[in-house]
Amino acid sequence: MFDVVIVGCGPTGAMLAAELRLHDVRVLVLEKDTEPVSFVRIVGLHIRSLELLAMRGLLDRIREHGRQRPAGAYFAAIDKPAPQNLDSPYAYLLGIPQPVIVRLLEEHAIALGAHVRRGAAVTGLEQDDDGVTVELAGGEQVRTRYLVGGDGARSAVRKLLGVGFPGEPARNETLMGEMKADAPPAEIAAKVTRRFWLRPVGAGVYSVVVPAAGVSDRAEPPTLDDFRQQLQAFAGTDFGVHSPRWLSRFGDATRLAESYRVGRVLLAGDAAHIHPPLGGQGLNLGIQDAVNLGWKLAAQVRGWAPDTLLDTYQAERHPVAAEVLDNTRAQTELSSTGPGPQAVRKLLVELMEFDEVNRFLLEKVTAIGVRYDFGAGPDLLGRRMPDIELEQGRLYGRLHGGRGLLLDRTERLAAGSWSTQVDYLGDPTASLDVPAVLLRPDGHVAWIGDDQQDLDDHLARWFGKPID
Repeated sequence: MFDVVIVGCGPTGAMLAAELRLHDVRVLVLEKDTEPVSFVRIVGLHIRSLELLAMRGLLDRIREHGRQRPAGAYFAAIDKPAPQNLDSPYAYLLGIPQPVIVRLLEEHAIALGAHVRRGAAVTGLEQDDDGVTVELAGGEQVRTRYLVGGDGARSAVRKLLGVGFPGEPARNETLMGEMKADAPPAEIAAKVTRRFWLRPVGAGVYSVVVPAAGVSDRAEPPTLDDFRQQLQAFAGTDFGVHSPRWLSRFGDATRLAESYRVGRVLLAGDAAHIHPPLGGQGLNLGIQDAVNLGWKLAAQVRGWAPDTLLDTYQAERHPVAAEVLDNTRAQTELSSTGPGPQAVRKLLVELMEFDEVNRFLLEKVTAIGVRYDFGAGPDLLGRRMPDIELEQGRLYGRLHGGRGLLLDRTERLAAGSWSTQVDYLGDPTASLDVPAVLLRPDGHVAWIGDDQQDLDDHLARWFGKPID
């Protein structure tokens, strides 16, 4: 019997498996595909995801396989540079092939002790007071204490649970791929518009994005002829495209699961939310779900979780996803060629000349502006803690183990009975404007102050029962 079974070995599932293994939780990941995805789609890791990877000591390795690009032009592809003085040393976009980030996260989870089974499609589940029985194609059954569906937009787990997935179906579809083009670069640059584009990604190779002729079954990959026809329709030429590296399509369906948890079964990543890829937020949102859920589910398994801790996963992440759905809806409208949306877009371009507006939108898309509701307190309460400088190194280097951290400039406080779940660091030189902070394992600030009794109350709120 496993403690947790995760369905889906994409970025969300692999990251969650690794987070659970940091707490010695017995994890099995079930993936229906027998082989990893082969097509090389480039995805972008945003500031908050880069911070989380840095917290776990993963960023340096992952960064070797990606390409850093300046932050900016996230919202509706409006070409504005990032505002100055973002409070993160990771204020850039890391472009990386999706199969590579999946492989690196899966290898990390396996190195920590997670089990991964490929070719294991889930066909049924039944839960009781003690756990969940998962049925696989072929009739095999697996027993687990908790089950997490991280199996994508067409999640079998979500459907088997009967969780509603309200929202809007796809109204438009877009073709995306990478291929060679024989047309001269000057001709290509002269003809591309905001409606379609060819962007160079290598010697004679272009990233091609063009509206599809209509909405079809996304399970069917597009063909090179589909691209040629649509480029001809929009540009009057197909630019001599050939030799595709990969081809895909995406729609603008926008849906949010009604519940992230039903008993012992939870949802994360695209199984819980889908939206247009504008702003590149989907993969990032899933990784952030995994880091939020991992330590809470581990606490539940290990027996020290406060009664309501696991409920905070939905309470915190559902509103974040709802905001992402709304900002992608807004970006979709701003991408329309109609006179009304274009007038609003023009106004927004002007407004983004103001640093406050530009900063607000960038922080929204990159998730560094997320603030969870932890009750009344200073603005820092509930926000993620930046990777500040310490007397020795930086803060995120102290969070690799996935534990809480008490960062104390006064050197008078203590984690006390919670020292098995929370590390202590006394550092009067820390770049803090407050006496001390209690950080959750996901790097969000759970308490600010200098009173030991108040600290103990918050340690109990977040870390429950001390472990002997």
